[in-house]
Amino acid sequence: MKTYWQNYIDGAWVDGGAGRIDIINPATGEKLAEQALADAGDVDRAVQAARRVHLSGALSDLRPVERGRMVQAMGRYLLEHLDEIAKTLTLEQGKPLWEAEIEVRGAARYFEYYGNQAETVEGRSIPLGAGYFDFTTHEPYGVSAQIIPWNYPLEMTARSLSAGLATGNTCVIKTPELTPLTNAWFADAAEAVGLPAGAVNILCGLGHEAGAALSAHPDVNQIVFTGSVPTGIAIATAAAQNVVPCVLELGGKSAAIVCEDADLDAFEKDVRWGIYFNAGQVCSAMSRVIAHESIHDELVERMVSVAQSITVKPGIEQPEFGATMGAMVSDKQRDRAAGMVSDAQAQGATVATGGRPLNRPGAFLEPTVVTNVTPDMTIANEEVFGPVVSVLKASNDAEAIKIANGTPYGLVGGVFTRNLDRATQAARQVRAGQVFVNEWFAGGVETPFGGYGKSGYGREKGREALWNYVQTKNVAIKLNS
Repeated sequence: MKTYWQNYIDGAWVDGGAGRIDIINPATGEKLAEQALADAGDVDRAVQAARRVHLSGALSDLRPVERGRMVQAMGRYLLEHLDEIAKTLTLEQGKPLWEAEIEVRGAARYFEYYGNQAETVEGRSIPLGAGYFDFTTHEPYGVSAQIIPWNYPLEMTARSLSAGLATGNTCVIKTPELTPLTNAWFADAAEAVGLPAGAVNILCGLGHEAGAALSAHPDVNQIVFTGSVPTGIAIATAAAQNVVPCVLELGGKSAAIVCEDADLDAFEKDVRWGIYFNAGQVCSAMSRVIAHESIHDELVERMVSVAQSITVKPGIEQPEFGATMGAMVSDKQRDRAAGMVSDAQAQGATVATGGRPLNRPGAFLEPTVVTNVTPDMTIANEEVFGPVVSVLKASNDAEAIKIANGTPYGLVGGVFTRNLDRATQAARQVRAGQVFVNEWFAGGVETPFGGYGKSGYGREKGREALWNYVQTKNVAIKLNS
């Protein structure tokens, strides 16, 4: 582990104009390393480097298959360095080592997928009669600014960087200040595959300084942001001053509706992944369960059993796949989650299990199940972003769907039932960008992902994401008769 990590601007590793920031290992509370901290001047240099490469045509003029091959090769580079990347990710973010390895593979998969998609972005001809030839083309926006969250710093960067490069954009990435280290491998990968200096720029900076400067920069042409609703609003507001399009993937308070005919054995397995993976620090986590009243008590017993079966300890001590959970990303995040559980109790909810910090160093919180939750409670409406699931009760499908749709969010939802008609009706009525039926997190890189309401707009993943990075040009030609 290096003790000092620099930013990467215009093909060179450089210090930051705002000094350095300490990166803390959340499993121990101890200092892990120092990271260069960018200021507005660093942001400007990165944007200008990316703009220069874009205007040169070094990426956009390539045959798409050639770009695609470079993008695919970046994914292979990550896999070749999987062990060292995963270890660094675990130390800076807190997740189990086996989860970190899944994230590295997931990041590589984005480069594989979008590298393959590069040559499928095609225009069309439009018939206007014998006197005209009319067609459309899709051109890259130019400089894509990508502001990355701390919960999946590698995979979320890969998601936007791969699609941006595949469509011929150049990219400026602002890494999260809590977990910036693993993004260094994207710079190494860009160099290894032969991307021109300035095509990929990676810098760490504080949101109110570097993030604000990047989102308001007049030479940025498109913005991708994943994070909280208030920050998303601030970014969209800044971008609007320059009439710059955004993709915003914001928070969620996603609900799983469990019907009385659901396969409870299958749902019990899904609880482990739906809420306790990455210590619940997942925007699309199964943070609410709406149980039919006839199965509510049995379901709670099963969920409590799952929560109590999970071993919580430092991620670096968890190399093998299993029922384990690591630290949350910071003491502040852990304390916020624990505070929301305490507030729920004060409002009349019951903590069936968990809810307390572990009596040891590090940002650890017990896997938690909160019951007797009603739709008006804070914990039923606001994102905890931790290993905490709230259980609500419904007497019929209509009530369950009303509860599910009762928050300002709309990222994902789910329904568990053996009845196909019931599942189809619920999928149509749940107000969310993605609905899982009988398996939480079904789908993959190929399936579009994005929110309704305050969960944001635009789509990432799938072919739909490609259209965020290109603009359509129409060419109408009058032919000589």
